[in-house]
Amino acid sequence: MTGEDRRPVRLILCDIDRTILPYGDASVSPRTRAAFLAAREAGIACGVASGRGVDWIPPFFDGDAHCVETCVATNGNQVFLAGEKIREAEMSALLAPAAEVVRNVARAGLIAFDGATPVLVEGTVEDLTGAFAAYGRACVHDGRGRGVGEVSFPVAKAAAFVAEPGADGVLGPASEARTRELVALLNERVDGLDFDYPQPGYSNVMPAGWSKATGVTLLAGRMGIGLDQVVVFGDAGNDLPMFEVVPNSVAVANATDEAAAAARWHIGRCEDDAVAQAIEALVAGEWPFEG
Repeated sequence: MTGEDRRPVRLILCDIDRTILPYGDASVSPRTRAAFLAAREAGIACGVASGRGVDWIPPFFDGDAHCVETCVATNGNQVFLAGEKIREAEMSALLAPAAEVVRNVARAGLIAFDGATPVLVEGTVEDLTGAFAAYGRACVHDGRGRGVGEVSFPVAKAAAFVAEPGADGVLGPASEARTRELVALLNERVDGLDFDYPQPGYSNVMPAGWSKATGVTLLAGRMGIGLDQVVVFGDAGNDLPMFEVVPNSVAVANATDEAAAAARWHIGRCEDDAVAQAIEALVAGEWPFEG
């Protein structure tokens, strides 16, 4: 694509974990936060496209809600434009079959979010903590460390999980192979929902056909722009649908092999603020991608 052919970038969306947030960090770098705000000041909508629920995102930006006024959260289950809710899933009536499937898989379970609070629907706190420690520490359960067994609140975000002991005997996320087996089983047996593979031990739940891709497409349509005026950044499996529909898809250097192969452009590592550098260039009217 030549400079003459390229239309101005109007929307930038970034995955969070391991794309702009290094593993183990509690918040993005000051440079990343400043780049988001600079894009906004330049008239470019800039936010996140994440599997995280919208209520969990502002703390990653030290509480600055301006950085997430436009976003695709929970893999497309929640979509916001300039603070206005454009779409939100409601999956509570669809979760019972998924709970039944994970009930019969060793160390697997299901969580649903009541706003920002993870509720253990099926499985144990021990296994959830092994698979996803932050959710295990924060979850509501039946008081004995087990799932509550039913959902009585609207659900925009849910996830399946599976844990297994490591070589040292310590419980952690299940292997990629075992997680993908669970994802395949859920996709085969549960109607009306899709399950993805973003990382070992964990799977996001979406209404069938919903994804980051449909969320980005919805945002672009609402803004009246083409997908060629969108730039998206990511690193893993749940970014693949988004990479497939957005021509200017960008993988960080630490991306998985499948995400790197799917991306049109490639930049440096998350840990080196590569996304922030790219956004700074786009704000300056430069094109930071090549090859």
